[in-house]
Amino acid sequence: MTFSAAIESALAQAMEQDRRVVIIGEDVRTLRRELMVRFGTDRVIAAPISEAAFVGAAVSAAMAGLRPVVEVMLVDFIGTAMDALLNHAAKVEYFSGGAWKAPLVVRAACGGGYGDGGQHEQSLWGWLAHLPGLAVVVPSTPADAAGLMLSAVSHDGPVVFLEHKLLSDDWLDFLGAGGRKTVTFNVPRAGALGPVDQPLQPVPLGKARIAKEGKDLAIVSAGLGVHRALEAGSALEEQGVSALVLDLRSISPLDRDAVREAAARTGRILVVDEDYRDFGLSGEIAASVLEAGIPAKFARVCVEDTIPYSRVLEEEALPNAKRIIEASKRLLD
Repeated sequence: MTFSAAIESALAQAMEQDRRVVIIGEDVRTLRRELMVRFGTDRVIAAPISEAAFVGAAVSAAMAGLRPVVEVMLVDFIGTAMDALLNHAAKVEYFSGGAWKAPLVVRAACGGGYGDGGQHEQSLWGWLAHLPGLAVVVPSTPADAAGLMLSAVSHDGPVVFLEHKLLSDDWLDFLGAGGRKTVTFNVPRAGALGPVDQPLQPVPLGKARIAKEGKDLAIVSAGLGVHRALEAGSALEEQGVSALVLDLRSISPLDRDAVREAAARTGRILVVDEDYRDFGLSGEIAASVLEAGIPAKFARVCVEDTIPYSRVLEEEALPNAKRIIEASKRLLD
């Protein structure tokens, strides 16, 4: 099943099982037309191009008893709706002593690698996971995309569900249009297409998985970065280096136990993070390992500055197999 079809199947299953699940967003009656035909326009609700308005409305709808799945298109645009997430959805359960909840999913595309620059290619999961009360998930395979969506929809609080554009066939179709037909994208096949068990089963939030076993170092990542790490791991294997690859799946809640175990097993940990380096996920992982008293060497491959439009400069800015291999060798030296 493709990445996008897996998410669509999960939404269909959730909407079939729970009438409170509704979809709200821009162009959703076109993008989710099969769900609209099946469940009707009362449950697939088109919204105007105002993220602040329809995310705010979704928070209120969630507090009133619905379970909205809100589509914000690109995570870069979530900034216009941050008041609803930061000050209301993420805090209402705490402030009300559990009397109120805001069970909604904000679905957005993230990531770069196709030449759209720093206003459309950010990941921002570290920024979002920084907020108490807000869960953030980043699947790397169709099976996890389906399972994490099921868990996100049933979660009793707000969840940001991020899908990397280079894994999503829906987004790749869109990105290949509009004069970009000569542009090629480095898409990992194992992420864009893969086996999905039926019936769909939830994947717990906050539970990492080992994507590749290894003993010399641990490479920790999420989303597309997992496949870049696997590519680098295969190349390192040919040079006699055994790399463990840990797929976080969730940024928040973070599976600190899995991270610490990987660091303890290998003594070396490399974080591959397609988010900004400073004050983000990579630093949090380093702190988790140090706080546990684990004597491990640490390195990271992240986005270090604003993502440029130039494809050549963009390739240097984003985590890729070459950068991961170089960082791994420095860590092993």
